[in-house]
Amino acid sequence: MDYTKKIIRQSNAWYNDGLEKARIRDMSGAIQSLRRSLQYNRDNIMARNLLGLVYYGRGEVVEALTEWIISKNLRPRDNMANGYIRNIQRSARELEIVNQAVKRYNQCLIYCQQNGEDMAIIQLKKVTAAHPAFLKAHQLLALLYLHTRQYAKAKQVLTTARKLDTTNETTLRYMHELTQVRGKKSNKQGNKGTKRKKKKKETIEYSLGNETIIQPAHRMIKELAGRFTVMNIVLGVAIGAAIVWYLVVPAVDKSKTDKRNKETIEYSQRINAMEAQISALTRTLDSYRADSADSEEAVQTAAVTADSYENLMMASEQYHSGNYSEDMVADTLLNINRASLGENGQSEFDSLTEDVYPAACSIKYDSGIASLNVANYETAIENLLQVIRMDESYDDGGALLSLGNAYLESGDSESATTYLKRVNELYPDSDNAAEAKEKLEAIAVASTENTDE
Repeated sequence: MDYTKKIIRQSNAWYNDGLEKARIRDMSGAIQSLRRSLQYNRDNIMARNLLGLVYYGRGEVVEALTEWIISKNLRPRDNMANGYIRNIQRSARELEIVNQAVKRYNQCLIYCQQNGEDMAIIQLKKVTAAHPAFLKAHQLLALLYLHTRQYAKAKQVLTTARKLDTTNETTLRYMHELTQVRGKKSNKQGNKGTKRKKKKKETIEYSLGNETIIQPAHRMIKELAGRFTVMNIVLGVAIGAAIVWYLVVPAVDKSKTDKRNKETIEYSQRINAMEAQISALTRTLDSYRADSADSEEAVQTAAVTADSYENLMMASEQYHSGNYSEDMVADTLLNINRASLGENGQSEFDSLTEDVYPAACSIKYDSGIASLNVANYETAIENLLQVIRMDESYDDGGALLSLGNAYLESGDSESATTYLKRVNELYPDSDNAAEAKEKLEAIAVASTENTDE
């Protein structure tokens, strides 16, 4: 079995694992398995679509849409992701509810930073009522109930969160903390009566005139002093742990949450803007089709523009996820028609190409040269053409020269002539130009000989 089949089999195995976990509402485990499946095979459409459904089941609509749009671009036809996207686009009211829920959730994070727990609780109740599948909102509400010692309500909210994702680490940690807190509380109440009875036995009563004096026994004074010392140490440790739990841990978690939410809001805004443009272009495309058959050119333009925006969204997601190499992101960027994008789209495109193309050129140029050296001209031409599209002047004309040589060795003298002449035009006095001239002269001689024959 070759490596390709092994990789595909491994990807399918992780997909099956993710499917089993999703069936029992183990959403966190399913996400891990499906991400592992896509690491082995990013073109695994079933795994990507299921990952979108899992995100949607946890109330993370933006993440779900991102996965489905990528899936749609990988396989435009016969893809269930098309139906998922259409269903969401049709329910504009549901999208607005989700959008408002995310905004209120972010506002609640600000309330928490400002010690406004009561305001945050009120808003989170509205969020969970409007968007019951929003797992993060349930978790934050439960944490606030724990912080304000409303343990019964915290248990109720955590039970709901557990149903949404049975193995979510955050939910389980909060439930463990709730169990510990309630256990300590019941133990304290049970020990109060016992302590009162012991007090009477641990004292000595005697009369002095008309007054009764109650005083601890001498031996008990020593024992109590020892106990108080131990209790003070334990109390100090408990207070320290409480400070860490209620002040340090929330601050660290809040910092991480803030960072994730800022990134989520940024990606959400980008995706919403691009989705709006795609939706508008799709309506324009439908309008052109309905109005007249003579508008074929306009329809094609609109279709190219819509595809360019979808590819731009896909490239942006690939780059910011950190799961794709620069040459893989470049493959998506090369499918974009920059002229068809609006001002914001062109700005985003330019920013991505500036970050991605230099490294992608290096990877593809090395691959092209390696293929050329082993006479794999088809692969060499494919890689070097992509380098030229990204940077025509790469390696001071070296990419153009190598592309010309690849075409020449493959028997396509006409294409070879085009790129070899381009080397002379851009770098007339360079070593690459001198080699290009020699190749052009050889082509001319061969052409003359063929004509004489």
